[in-house]
Amino acid sequence: MVEKKIEIKGVNPAEFFGINNVKFNHIKSFFPQLKISSRGNVVNYSGDIAQLGIFEDKVNLIIQYLKKFNSMTENNIDNLMDKEGKSILEEKDGDDVIVHGNSGIKVRARTLNQKKLVKAVYKNDMVFAVGPAGTGKTYTAVALAVRALKEKEVKRIILTRPAVEAGENLGFLPGDMKEKLDPYMMPLYDALRDMIPPEKLKDMIEFGVIEIAPLAFMRGRTLDKAFVILDEAQNATKMQMKMFLTRMGMSAKFIVTGDMSQVDLPRHQQSGLSYVIDLLKDTDGLEIIRLNQMDVIRHPLVKRIIDAFEKADDKDKAAKQNEKKDNK
Repeated sequence: MVEKKIEIKGVNPAEFFGINNVKFNHIKSFFPQLKISSRGNVVNYSGDIAQLGIFEDKVNLIIQYLKKFNSMTENNIDNLMDKEGKSILEEKDGDDVIVHGNSGIKVRARTLNQKKLVKAVYKNDMVFAVGPAGTGKTYTAVALAVRALKEKEVKRIILTRPAVEAGENLGFLPGDMKEKLDPYMMPLYDALRDMIPPEKLKDMIEFGVIEIAPLAFMRGRTLDKAFVILDEAQNATKMQMKMFLTRMGMSAKFIVTGDMSQVDLPRHQQSGLSYVIDLLKDTDGLEIIRLNQMDVIRHPLVKRIIDAFEKADDKDKAAKQNEKKDNK
C-alpha cells in the first residue's frame, strides 16, 4: 500500500476543510477505497496507486478553484469531482450568468448539467431537461426564457403544464381557470418573481407577454416567436405530448422539463415524456439533458433522500424482473 501526503497551501484552509471538516469529509466520500486523514494543513492518504493519482488531481483542482474563487460549497465539490470538472476553471467570471434578476440577483447556471442545459438551449430549438426535484430544471428554463424576452429574441413567454396532478381534477376546484391553475403554477411564478419586478410582471401577464395556461389550451395553436416551457411533462399522456410538440412555430424555442420519479398518471398509462424521449432520442435538432442528484441545490439532505429513493426503486425493479423469470 502506497502512502502519500499533500499540503494545502496558497488558499484559506478553512475553505478547503470546512467547519468541523464538513467539506473535507465530503471530498473523502468520493474516495471510499482510500484511507484519508488530515493533520493541520496536511492531507495524508494511502491505497491503490491509480486511485491516489485521481485523488491528487482532484485535490489540486480544488486548490486551483479556491485560488480563483476564494470560496467553495459542497455543490462546487460535486461539480469538481465530475469527470468534466476541470471545465469549471476555464470559465470566466460571469460566463455562467443567464439573466440579471431583481435586486441585483445574478441568476446563474450553478452545476455542470445546468450549464449543459444552457448550452443546449442556445444551440437547439427544442430541449428536454429530465431529472429529480431540486435540480433547477424549471428555474433554469424560466431564466433562459426571461433572458430571450429581454434580448428581444422572442415576443412572448408561454408557460404550461398538465392540469391534472396527484389525482385532483381542476373541474372540482373553486374559482375561475386562473384561480384553479395558479396553485399548480407556483414554481413558475416563484421563478418569474425573482427575475421580473412585481408590477412589470403583473402587466406582462395582463397583456399576454407572459402567458400561463394548462396544456389543454395549447391545442389547435401555432406557437411562434415564443419561448415555450412545458413543466411537469411526466404527467402528460402520449397524445398530449404529440399535440404540444407539434405546436412549434418557425421562430420558437421549446423546453420540456420533467421528473420520471413523480408520475401522477394512472398506473396503466405510460408517461408521454418517457415515450417521446425514447422515440426522439436520435432526432436531429433537439437535445436531451439528464440531471441527477449531483445537480440538487436545495438542502444537502435532499440529495440523500433522492439517492435513497433511487436505490429503493432499483431494488423494486430487480425484484420484479426476478419475479418474471420465476414465473416463466
